[in-house]
Amino acid sequence: MARVKSGPYGYRRHKKVLKYTKGQRGTKHLLFRRANEAMLKSMWYSSRDRRVRRRDLRRLWIARINAAARLNGTTYSRLVAAMKKANIALNRKMLADLAVRDPQAFAAVVAQASQA
Repeated sequence: MARVKSGPYGYRRHKKVLKYTKGQRGTKHLLFRRANEAMLKSMWYSSRDRRVRRRDLRRLWIARINAAARLNGTTYSRLVAAMKKANIALNRKMLADLAVRDPQAFAAVVAQASQA
């Protein structure tokens, strides 16, 4: 049985991997095997860190909402419970944006929620 070589397809795959790892140090951008290892690791990190970024942003939004809520005489958990009871459907991202950019509108949301 003869061995099968990948020919131009393997060459293309190698070039694609080496292009992907262009900014790496040492042999990680020169040698295919090392470059492939670096590429796989970096792709694993990027997919993991997309989840971590979402987690971090949610924590930031909650901290901002809590700070603004305390300036308006309530806490984050009480505000979220009151908003749910009053059927005010604003997500944390929009609420945090209101708290930072438009404190009067945020105060109006807090007042509306606390009335219900």
